[in-house]
Amino acid sequence: MSIIIIIFVTAILSLYSGVFGSGKYSQPIAVIGLLVAFAATFYGEVPFFLKYSSMFVFDGTSKIFTQIVIIATLLIFLLGRYAFRLIDHHQSEVYSLMLFSLSGGIVLFCYQNLVTLFLGIEILSIPLYVLAGSNKSDLRSNEASMKYFLLGAFATGFLLFGIALIYGTSGSFDIAAIRHYSLETKNVPTIYITGIILMLVGLLFKISIVPFHFWAPDVYEGTPSLITAFMASVVKISGFVALYKLVETVFVGQLNEWQYVIFYTAILTLLVANIIGILQKNAKRMLAYSSISHAGYLLLIYFNTDSNSVYILAFYLLAYSLATVGAFASLIYVERVSHGSSTFEVFNGLAKKQPLLAFTTSISLLSMAGIPLTSGFIAKLSLFTQTMGTQPVLVIIAVIGSAISIAYYLKLIIAMYFKPGYQELQNAQKAPIIYNLVALIVVVLIIALGVYPAPIFNCLSISW
Repeated sequence: MSIIIIIFVTAILSLYSGVFGSGKYSQPIAVIGLLVAFAATFYGEVPFFLKYSSMFVFDGTSKIFTQIVIIATLLIFLLGRYAFRLIDHHQSEVYSLMLFSLSGGIVLFCYQNLVTLFLGIEILSIPLYVLAGSNKSDLRSNEASMKYFLLGAFATGFLLFGIALIYGTSGSFDIAAIRHYSLETKNVPTIYITGIILMLVGLLFKISIVPFHFWAPDVYEGTPSLITAFMASVVKISGFVALYKLVETVFVGQLNEWQYVIFYTAILTLLVANIIGILQKNAKRMLAYSSISHAGYLLLIYFNTDSNSVYILAFYLLAYSLATVGAFASLIYVERVSHGSSTFEVFNGLAKKQPLLAFTTSISLLSMAGIPLTSGFIAKLSLFTQTMGTQPVLVIIAVIGSAISIAYYLKLIIAMYFKPGYQELQNAQKAPIIYNLVALIVVVLIIALGVYPAPIFNCLSISW
């Protein structure tokens, strides 16, 4: 809980820094606050906060996922000064809202109570409804904000109704008590199963699983790209871990009921997202469908009975978040040059103008596709290997989906390296040094984790 307070205080300071210097101090404050929060993850919880253990528990698993989202947010914030140059007058509000959302995400790693789960979802989501429309002069951004808000509120209704049904049957909001009810009750009432399904629907919407994905492409396209990167990485990680903790820890007694839902939605997600991704002509929409497809791969973790499954999930999410930041770094630069366009054509010739950004984007996309010598390959290999014994059909479909995804990832790589240069790109200024630095960090980590993943696996207590 102390880490949440550090991030919350940082958000307040970043917000009030907008009073001075038109918000130019908000980024350094946010970055310093994240570094302090990251350092705090290596220390135990402050004794004062242990009395809230019925609501929050910051254990080893929570620590791992908290470190991953802080690293991803830190890399995203380093891209912020250039990305937000057009909205200098309210940069401080944007950084503070992203930090508020991050604090909600960390709540989802620590919750011990369904009320805390609901609060975490709302703290995570409400700032995003505002952030999606932060580019006030862009109608697409306004549309994205409205769609995200309306559909998000609808999904929250499902989640809240499901929580009410679970409470009505089990008599408690505490996840330990609900777990006991789930295991000890031989014939649970239908209303309890209905509550599980409704909660699944609400959380599957948050991580954009087919058929609850229809909001994602439009929202991703209309939202400012830096915030889209945050949504595609930090928000997705938080929602997925919340769902994982709920079904694997709480609803273990109804394994057959919820696994059917996960099984069929995983198949739909893997096929629909990758097939529609091929048809896209806009890089941002393509990355939206890529994000949806990766949520489908991650659903395989629910059929993994190995005790290391949570750590395989952590490694996959780390690899995915690094690749997401690497892909969006060049997207942000290209959008600035092309005055907001993110079609494949505006990437033409990027390798000649910005070789490091183009190379990082290529490595990031290859990692998303699961090509060897990248962290994405190790992540998919670990996930598929552990799931093969229980759901071989699902693994085969996932492999087919990965093969299909290569087609739309290669479209962007071909545009950057083999197409004639985009005219406005040729006359554009060089990307800021910080972009090249972030790109270098991302590409080194992706390749290092793909070539020699043992140190990370050892840190996650996995034998490799």
